[in-house]
Amino acid sequence: MRIEVILAAGFALCITAVGPAVADGGGGGNERSNRTTCDRGEVWDSKSQRCVKAENGVLPDEALTDYAFALIKAGRYGEALATLDLLQNPNTPVPLNYRGYATRKLGRIDEGIGYYLRSVALDPHYAQVREYLGEAYLLKGDTARAKAQLAAIKQICGTVCEAYEHLAVAIADPADL
Repeated sequence: MRIEVILAAGFALCITAVGPAVADGGGGGNERSNRTTCDRGEVWDSKSQRCVKAENGVLPDEALTDYAFALIKAGRYGEALATLDLLQNPNTPVPLNYRGYATRKLGRIDEGIGYYLRSVALDPHYAQVREYLGEAYLLKGDTARAKAQLAAIKQICGTVCEAYEHLAVAIADPADL
């Protein structure tokens, strides 16, 4: 009986300690999981391990791009776009890809495709942008163009990379988009 009480108390303590980590997507002290906890108008500064006011020059482009991706994964598309607006050089493949994804998720599919195409023009071997471009074509009902992106991904990384697998599944069942 005494051991059961000790185990129950230990379990309760673990749940209390882990609760915030589960609420923010897991990982607890993981800097990436903390990035989505900033309030609107703030961005995560991994150096200081705190949220800072979102303004031009507050962080390097790479950090802002990473944070925009974390916001996208949290479904905070408008905030992701606002974060991408802070970049000193927004016309690089990854930020253009994320801008395309966020605008597509906000229902602005043609605008998203435009950003994806700009990203592809800068880096034709960027598999993830081709995956997202293929998904956008599927949303427009253009399976042929989606399959063309799948073929391009196959040339980039084969059939076992994540981008290929995700787009192949989406082509097989576009209802999941």
